[in-house]
Amino acid sequence: MTGSRLDKLLRSIGIFLSAVSSNRYLVEFLEVGGALTLLEILALKKIEEEDKKESIKLLQVIANSGRKYKELICESYGVRSIAEFLAKSKSEETQEEVQILLDSLIHSNPKYQNQVYKGLIALLPCASPKAQQLSLQTLRTAQSIIGTTHPGIVDGVLKVLRTMHLEVQYEAIELIKDLVNYDVCPALLKGLVALLRPSFEETSKQQSQIVSDSSVLQLTAHLPLFLQQAAAAKAIGILARGNTSLAEEMLHLRVVHSLMAAMGNMDHSNSQRQASLTLEYFVQLFPVVEEHVRRSMGEELYKLFRSNAEDLYVKIDSIQADILAANKVNVTKELDLSGLSDSTMSFYFGHCNQGQVAYITHFQKEAVEEKE
Repeated sequence: MTGSRLDKLLRSIGIFLSAVSSNRYLVEFLEVGGALTLLEILALKKIEEEDKKESIKLLQVIANSGRKYKELICESYGVRSIAEFLAKSKSEETQEEVQILLDSLIHSNPKYQNQVYKGLIALLPCASPKAQQLSLQTLRTAQSIIGTTHPGIVDGVLKVLRTMHLEVQYEAIELIKDLVNYDVCPALLKGLVALLRPSFEETSKQQSQIVSDSSVLQLTAHLPLFLQQAAAAKAIGILARGNTSLAEEMLHLRVVHSLMAAMGNMDHSNSQRQASLTLEYFVQLFPVVEEHVRRSMGEELYKLFRSNAEDLYVKIDSIQADILAANKVNVTKELDLSGLSDSTMSFYFGHCNQGQVAYITHFQKEAVEEKE
């Protein structure tokens, strides 16, 4: 396994395993510990990346041979070995081969598909942007196959929004768009709105790791939270435009108040821009939001906002930013007073089904409980 011609040896085995009458060779290879050997190769530091790629390709051949072979790989702690290799691999080409293998293991493998699903969630915090991107893509497939959600997926996908890599952020938002159709939707919406106002504790932890008198280093320490804030504002806008009932649900979570606070973050222009664009949609959609925002901003700032929401961050001064950051907007009071009657709901979104009404009522009750 540490020889100089390991890649040729693996390719040679591949010729037999890929042959038309390969079943006999496959059985013989597995009987002598072939699958375990291939998985062990992935963990050895001395072995070249190219050799490990050949090992992944052989595991693909084995997995594609049928359900019992997928189960054999999973029973040999294969999911953990493969996931760890995906996180540590330095070659994007090899990582894409690993994704193909994980995708194969998630299909037609009911006994171990949850194990693969959990392995993909465990990959989300890894340091490799490519591994994160591929894990998120595969998770979307896995989620549609499994149907139920794991509680850890909400926290995992929200933390990915701290990324500086737009391709990873895109995949995270695509997964979020899928997840709002599952039981984790309330937790996901609440988490997204909370990200618009980064917690003081988390900011303090980051500050304590740097020199306190260096403003540049402080901004660098806060950057992941600001990136997450901007991505959350963007995701909220995408969800609201795609589903009006989700927009209504987020009103009960005080999304307007949080968006305006994000618009006042003069340390990160993209947070201001994304929050402004999303707030513009809420203002256009709900007359009650427009009234509250106008009152909170004042006529001059509101006119600037409505004339060009996207470029507002360029035009506002520090006093106007402070007005936005310190806003006290609370639309939920008026929504609670209206009782979200059928006529009000019809006014806002037209007729909606009973499922949507029940879903929105969930947020109403939660808001009342929080007040108590």
